[in-house]
Amino acid sequence: MESALSSILTLVIIAEFVIGNLSNGFIVLINCIDWVSKRQLSSVDKILIFLAISRIGLIWEILVSWFLALHYLAIFVSGTGLRIMIFSWVVSNHFSLWLATILSIFYLLKVASFSSPAFLYLKWRVNQVILMILLGTLVFLFLNLIQINVHIKDWLDRYERNTIWNFSVSGLPTFSVPVKFTMTMFSLTPFTVALISFLLLSFSLWKHLQKMQLNYKGRRDPRTKAHINALKIVISFLLLYASFFLCILISWISELYQNTLIHMLCQTIGVFYPSSHSFLLILGNPKLRQASLLVAAKVWAKR
Repeated sequence: MESALSSILTLVIIAEFVIGNLSNGFIVLINCIDWVSKRQLSSVDKILIFLAISRIGLIWEILVSWFLALHYLAIFVSGTGLRIMIFSWVVSNHFSLWLATILSIFYLLKVASFSSPAFLYLKWRVNQVILMILLGTLVFLFLNLIQINVHIKDWLDRYERNTIWNFSVSGLPTFSVPVKFTMTMFSLTPFTVALISFLLLSFSLWKHLQKMQLNYKGRRDPRTKAHINALKIVISFLLLYASFFLCILISWISELYQNTLIHMLCQTIGVFYPSSHSFLLILGNPKLRQASLLVAAKVWAKR
């Protein structure tokens, strides 16, 4: 039963891997073609390119970790191999999360309307704000890597005291829980920033609708549509990452109680976040949505 379920979940992981690579690769390809043809690219398209690249790296890391944990656990927990896998996960997840958060901030500054001098100052300098936030996140990444490296070193030292390397799967929870706890703590900041962006966008939309009451235009109003489109993108990210975070939390508990099936199931569900969110980004971007429809039409015409 356990082996059969493991095979099924592996097939699901592979399917999510293929879907994630296709959707993120499509974002990179279309924007790069546009960049080469026009010799310039908008800020949002640049964010989408780097976000898609980070998602591709994250999906690859998850797939490799999955197969190593299933078939080559001894290699997975070796000193060098462990650091490579954990650090690659941290880096890809960091940029995937922060770039999605930066996208939320970009939509907030571009779409929302507030009379605050501080907000107007940031709105007029949105590109510089985005760049400074991205550079500032490198501090979080550096601190995160240092903290995780301490956990790895302490965990390896406990096993290397033995004259013979004697690894057992039961030792993994004592290592993975503090590492995942550290990563989660560093993930709360961008998630909170994205949540604040969503609340401010919602408040801005509410204020705009209040002003439009005497001049009914509904969703035909461009500013209202811009607010709604931005909110769709931000809330989809929040909901998907919240489910991803919940899967990580449940996987901790399953590791502590050594429930392998629940742990594998949570990992499988967690991959849905980097794979599916890119599809929503394509649908929410007019250029990418049009390109996807053209590709779909050409594929259908050849059948």
